[in-house]
Amino acid sequence: MKINVRNEEVFASTGGRNFDPSGNVVLFIHGSGQSQLGFMLQHRFFANRGFQCVTPDMPGHGLSKGQPLETIEDMAHWYAEFMQTAGIKNASLVGHSMGGLIELELASQYQNLVSKAAFISTALAIPINEALLDLAKNDQRGAIAAMMDWGHGPAGHIHDHSVPGTSHMNYGSQLMANNAAGALYADLVACNLYKSGPIAAESIKCPTLTIVCGQDRMTPRKTGLKLNEAIGGELVEITQSGHMSITEQPFEVNKALKAFL
Repeated sequence: MKINVRNEEVFASTGGRNFDPSGNVVLFIHGSGQSQLGFMLQHRFFANRGFQCVTPDMPGHGLSKGQPLETIEDMAHWYAEFMQTAGIKNASLVGHSMGGLIELELASQYQNLVSKAAFISTALAIPINEALLDLAKNDQRGAIAAMMDWGHGPAGHIHDHSVPGTSHMNYGSQLMANNAAGALYADLVACNLYKSGPIAAESIKCPTLTIVCGQDRMTPRKTGLKLNEAIGGELVEITQSGHMSITEQPFEVNKALKAFL
């Protein structure tokens, strides 16, 4: 579906179903340089099981127009505005990577909008290596290749995909290349600047789930455990997955989310 937020056209996937904002809504929040396509195997799964799923592309990402947002805090405000514009009074949140940082702010500042919050492959803070920041600024294609390499575990590297004929590395690279120029750099800078995770975590009152991955080199297992310690709630570990768990191990992710939601 398409709606206007801040006078810019926003595209949001509904998993191929008509969207009813008064139903049991699950809002997916994508990560750095990603789009709604990263959550394709989650929002279709839940949209066909009675949930009202919605996965918006942030400005400058996927099919949404506008300029990329510059801070995690503003991204959280943007998602709240999206929910209000779409008529969503309450939703369960699912955030991956940078989406988890956004989710921390959204669940802490807009408690009335959030019923549950699931955090996948994320942390209280995501500092970015200066070399990757420089690469994203000056050689986006190189940065994407580096993130695809670093972000996948062994299964991703041998292209062991749940969708026959599909390569994790190639799919992820094409997905990220479809965003506006500079979107990846803006996202990484926003992650690097964000320091309010511990404060936001203290304010979260809703039920939570943290999914950590044993082969995650971008938000390592220990940082996910610190997040879970800060917010409490349920904890699930997917030992055989790298950072891109939502595509690399979608069955395990969906199993954990289904039990939680």
